[in-house]
Amino acid sequence: VHGIVRRSSSFNTGRIEHLYKNPQAHIEGNMKLHYGDLTDSTCLVKIINEVKPSEIYNLGAQSHVKISFDLAEYTADVDGVGTLRLLDAIKTCGLINSVKFYQASTSELFGKVQEIPQKETTPFYPRSPYGAAKLYAYWIVVNFREAYNLFAVNGILFNHESPRRGANFVTRKISRSVAKIHLGQLDCFSLGNLDAKRDWGHARDYVE
Repeated sequence: VHGIVRRSSSFNTGRIEHLYKNPQAHIEGNMKLHYGDLTDSTCLVKIINEVKPSEIYNLGAQSHVKISFDLAEYTADVDGVGTLRLLDAIKTCGLINSVKFYQASTSELFGKVQEIPQKETTPFYPRSPYGAAKLYAYWIVVNFREAYNLFAVNGILFNHESPRRGANFVTRKISRSVAKIHLGQLDCFSLGNLDAKRDWGHARDYVE
């Protein structure tokens, strides 16, 4: 298993340390990490050409809906054009006929939902820069599948939770804040739109 990790001045691999051969020393076992970024097409070509993978899972994104309004251009670059860069790297490396590509799409494609429950034929109506960027990624995957006969699929996932959920997402924000209040470390905390509605599942089920 190979993965791409962004270069940082501090360790940013906390959610995958359980996969290391030696988490304290960041020594890899059956997993090999490469420095790279979805905004850098040259490094993507280099990594894919070196690894020659049989499957590629694009799980990389600026995935926070609210933050996407503050970082709209960056979100579009990573989530939208980043997917194009990966697909183009597969083509450049001559792996169109040997690679299976999975794109992690999102229920945010539906945004202002046109029907409840949503299904695969429900019209898309994204309501954020994140949703709009992911919509570009969705259609560019379809485009590569139909233009080049690449095995490329979109998985439209709703919110999925696990102990590795980032601390700035609402479920972790609530659970961590409640724990801090219980321990006397915090008096109160604030949330955004209390009228927002979301569907949730568990990450293990989504992987299945």
